[in-house]
Amino acid sequence: MPNAPRLRIRILFEDAMLGPGKADLLEGIRATGSIAAAGRAMSMSYKRAWSLVEEMNAAFRAPLVESVRGGAKGGGARLTGTGEAVLAHYRKLEEIAAEAGAARLAALRSMLRDIPGKK
Repeated sequence: MPNAPRLRIRILFEDAMLGPGKADLLEGIRATGSIAAAGRAMSMSYKRAWSLVEEMNAAFRAPLVESVRGGAKGGGARLTGTGEAVLAHYRKLEEIAAEAGAARLAALRSMLRDIPGKK
């Protein structure tokens, strides 16, 4: 269903936060092997993407992203085992919340006003 409602989860820890943007950035880094490319795909500056990676790396006991400086292949970045685990746990929480809340989401959606040309 293209217009199905969806949940976006933001987890607030004492001094850290993990939400949909950071999770999407981690996925982008995994897919592209690059912080810059992942940021560009999200219309985010390299500086902002790097800042979010630094926040995540500082918040967890082990870094989520490892970067490799220049060289013959130009460097890059990859998710660490911890990064893969954090992303998997976050996405599973989204899945569980969506399944558990499906009936409530449908009820809320049914109360929305009809938008001309959309329904």
